[in-house]
Amino acid sequence: MIRFENVTKRYRGTKRPALAGVDFEVERGEFVFLVGASGSGKSSCLRLILREDVPTTGRVAVLGRDLRTLANRKVPYFRRHIGSVFQDFRLLSTKTVFQNVAFTLQVTGSSRGFVQQAVPEALALVGLEGKEKRMPHELSGGEQQRVAIARALVNRPQVLLADEPTGNLDPATSVDIMQLLARINAGGTTVLMATHEAAFVDQMRRRVIELRDGEMVRDETHGGYGDRSMIPQLVPEEERGAAATAALTAVQEVQRETESLEPLTAEMLASMKAARDAETPAEPAAPAAPRTHPIVLPEVDVAELGMADRLGLSAADDDDEVGPTS
Repeated sequence: MIRFENVTKRYRGTKRPALAGVDFEVERGEFVFLVGASGSGKSSCLRLILREDVPTTGRVAVLGRDLRTLANRKVPYFRRHIGSVFQDFRLLSTKTVFQNVAFTLQVTGSSRGFVQQAVPEALALVGLEGKEKRMPHELSGGEQQRVAIARALVNRPQVLLADEPTGNLDPATSVDIMQLLARINAGGTTVLMATHEAAFVDQMRRRVIELRDGEMVRDETHGGYGDRSMIPQLVPEEERGAAATAALTAVQEVQRETESLEPLTAEMLASMKAARDAETPAEPAAPAAPRTHPIVLPEVDVAELGMADRLGLSAADDDDEVGPTS
């Protein structure tokens, strides 16, 4: 499906190559995490797969085509077989959910009948039934990302590229998006995801390709995230100035209100407890709920993927590949 052969990519004005001698191959139906610090070369890999760039040396082959020999006029047709999802959603703010998803089909000349059938099916696959007429600003961040995924899938691509798709989402919503991507992959779509989300990589135990300073340093079949030292950490800053004064004033106000209440004597407390015990029998205290809940991605039930099959997300026949004569 995707093959990098000794790929090096240099950008003008930079001393160090963005990629240096990278070799890997992604098979049909795989789910692969591409990990590494910012500047390690993840985005460069995705740009080469999309034919937004060409390698300085080496060879990139996608869907049976050597992208060095792909004419510029054929690039739009080639990209119909590849769906892309990004961190910033990239939705058209003046178009409805339906129109955003349909736009991909309209620019490729799909018939009105196919658009009317394919768009609702794509929205149903990502759980957005009934929201076709909503505008992007009326949706949550997770819903906007689902629209972006539906837009990427409506063309029935064989490969889905995801560049930090959970980067702008809260943890709970990120779990939903990862579950969705896992279901899409179970339907036969190859997924290559660049991410900094170490928890997802560690728990899903899929194939991991790690880049460091443009070089591939690890290719592990059931891998974890690895080195986390370069992942940005959010550290709360100490409150100063007006914010600190306001917080102190609020605490002092609560203290004054508490001190103004008549204190309860030991006799009053004992009397209240006796009255309560007489009215209701004592019950054993329920165990305290855990304060944290580990993120668990459920097993994917492939039997539930009828909609994915209708969208053409199941493994394609070899005859469907983009070959030299397409």
